Amino acid sequence: QVQLVESGGGLVQAGGSLRLSCAASGRIFPVNAMGWYRQAPGKQRELVATITRGGSTNYAESVKGRFTVSTDNAKNTLTLQMNSLKPEDTAVYYCNWNKGWGNVYWGQGTQVTVSS
Repeated sequence: QVQLVESGGGLVQAGGSLRLSCAASGRIFPVNAMGWYRQAPGKQRELVATITRGGSTNYAESVKGRFTVSTDNAKNTLTLQMNSLKPEDTAVYYCNWNKGWGNVYWGQGTQVTVSS
């Protein structure tokens, strides 16, 4: 089992920044990839950014150049640095831990609200 706890969400004005963190515990290794997803009201959950165990990253087109995903050296903390935030970035952000073979874990989510 893997436990994921997100933090760092909140209310920010457009153009501002937020930093989300996801603390992972339990049987977190081996891991194939880690990532952030988001879900806005009335919309499906969508990929924001992922990072593989080898360090390769992938971003949604809508956040490229503004968001940065990273892990610490121990790879048990996942971070999403969000800059130049827009109102359309408003959503609940979820941490994702993919161990492969269908073993995927989710955090409880953290609300990000960007005011115009």
